[in-house]
Amino acid sequence: MQKPDLSLFPTGPGVYLYKDADGHILYIGKAGNLRQRLSSYFRTGASLPVKTRVMLDEARHIDILRTGTEKEALLLEAGLIKKHRPRFNIILRDDKEYLLIRIGRDHPYPKVEIVRWSKHGNKRRGVKLFGPFSSGQAARDTLRLIHKNFPLRRCRDTAFANRTRPCLYHDMGQCLAPCVMPVPPKTYLGILDQVQLLLSGKTRKLVTGIKREMDIASRELHFEKAAALRDQIRSLEKTVERQSVVLDENTDLDIVGQATTPEGAALGLLFVRGGLLQDGRNFFWPGLSPEDAPDLLDDFLTQYYAQRDTFGEGIPPRIVVPRISGSDEESFHSLERALSELRGGPVRIAPSSGPDETSLTLMAESNARTAATAAAGKPAAGLLRHRFQATKLVRRIEVVDISHSSGSKTRAGMAVFEDERPVHKAYRVYNLDADTSGTGDDYAALAAWAGRRIADAVEQPFPDLILIDGGKGQLAAVLHVFNAANIKTGNEPDAACILASIAKARNERGGSDRRAGNTADRIFVPGRGKPLDFPPGCPELLYLQRVRDAAHNFAVRQHRKARSAAAFTGRLAGVRGIGPHLTRALYKHFGSLPAMLEAGEQQLAEVPGIGKGRAAAVLAALAADNNADSGTQREKS
Repeated sequence: MQKPDLSLFPTGPGVYLYKDADGHILYIGKAGNLRQRLSSYFRTGASLPVKTRVMLDEARHIDILRTGTEKEALLLEAGLIKKHRPRFNIILRDDKEYLLIRIGRDHPYPKVEIVRWSKHGNKRRGVKLFGPFSSGQAARDTLRLIHKNFPLRRCRDTAFANRTRPCLYHDMGQCLAPCVMPVPPKTYLGILDQVQLLLSGKTRKLVTGIKREMDIASRELHFEKAAALRDQIRSLEKTVERQSVVLDENTDLDIVGQATTPEGAALGLLFVRGGLLQDGRNFFWPGLSPEDAPDLLDDFLTQYYAQRDTFGEGIPPRIVVPRISGSDEESFHSLERALSELRGGPVRIAPSSGPDETSLTLMAESNARTAATAAAGKPAAGLLRHRFQATKLVRRIEVVDISHSSGSKTRAGMAVFEDERPVHKAYRVYNLDADTSGTGDDYAALAAWAGRRIADAVEQPFPDLILIDGGKGQLAAVLHVFNAANIKTGNEPDAACILASIAKARNERGGSDRRAGNTADRIFVPGRGKPLDFPPGCPELLYLQRVRDAAHNFAVRQHRKARSAAAFTGRLAGVRGIGPHLTRALYKHFGSLPAMLEAGEQQLAEVPGIGKGRAAAVLAALAADNNADSGTQREKS
């Protein structure tokens, strides 16, 4: 790319997008000073990584998106990278749904519960979130510890409001039963404050406070209460013993360790809260070389911490990283300022300071190296690359299956797997009723799905492999649509994705062998009459069968859901604006269709969500059906 006129670029914060001649996004970056950042790409004698030089050779122009603050630039960059997945960005493939422990304050007696990370989860007034937890088991163990040591309620709000006598947990001494017992809210909230100390990593401070309460109870001769507090202290001290004391008790920080192996690059992340080593996570990118390390760290920090834009507790005041070179210093300063805005307090990104932090950095690096070795040992991506003769690892797979009942309620279910794990957030269901007109034609349904999937490619790029549940006919139907849209498929480097289908094995009579446990299914690709050589029972074929079964089960579930909704809606199905939710409301209010017809427009309109327009439409539909039924009865008589 020729050097642009840098004076045309603004000096404020924003996001820049390198694009090729066809307008495809090659790379997305952010900067606190766009002009200064972009000029670094074109300085004479600048030592740029090979990947960056290749990107500049392909780039033809730069688009600019200005923002008001560096925080906005950080969030915009992370969102655009996740949406467009540019080829030269290092993508954080982190589709894991984070588990958090939530404490609300919108109830006189709030409960402590496990929730999944939500972008708007803590915008409710008074909600406190703690985590994230690296596994569901870790979150459940923590919640179990809380309920064992703190007598808080566990029931839902509806059960709490309708309870007439204490539950079993009260009899076991694990709940104060505020649902029916006269528990002062101040006492209950005081226990919640202790739980917050525990979840914040301030276990030693919590134990000291409980010891003080035990001494007071003992002096006042409340020996039963003192004994209970003693048992609570012992339980919490066991928890403290299991946690490693690594730094001063007031220290909160995250530590990033980086490792490069022959298989790729990896990062290890350790969480230290209240001076205790609480948890850790590891990430692996196959195929990355050591010279990609600076970009890896910057892209990782941007995408990882931007996910916590409404979860400020997830961003510590200090992030320890490997060495920062002079050329990357300004980028990290810009990231510091953006994260400080997100957190609502200062955030410092710097190398380790002192022997304790250095030791933790080495631990994170060791964890990263171990994770890289373990990830490289997963055979599916490499084995599939060999079977399909692809130029890159087959890591992300989309598989589609069609489900219908004699042509009605046709649904295409698309399951997504990445690195041998289901990515539930990326699952999609496509309503194809209008495209198939009730014909039950699977080929037409797959062709319609292919057109819809191509349209979605603007926001959801194609995976490494698209797998069709079916044989050569189903594969040809999808391939025809891709060819008509000039989308190249296959194993060449410039292909959008590999296209294949998976068909059931053949039995002795030449038909499909649908017996459970069959390990000889066939894989077809375009342009080849015979199936690919996948030995029966080989690991990669078993993986594709597992992926296919997930898509089949998902499609069947979605079809049954649509069929059940249609059966429930019945005669109201054709009324514009009346779906299952409003149908339930009408049945709950009136009980039957004749009662709705007799009620009249005014009473129908009083049902929440109906209004005069929908009430008139409902009456017209019921009257028409009633007249049709009367005419049929006269003809029969």
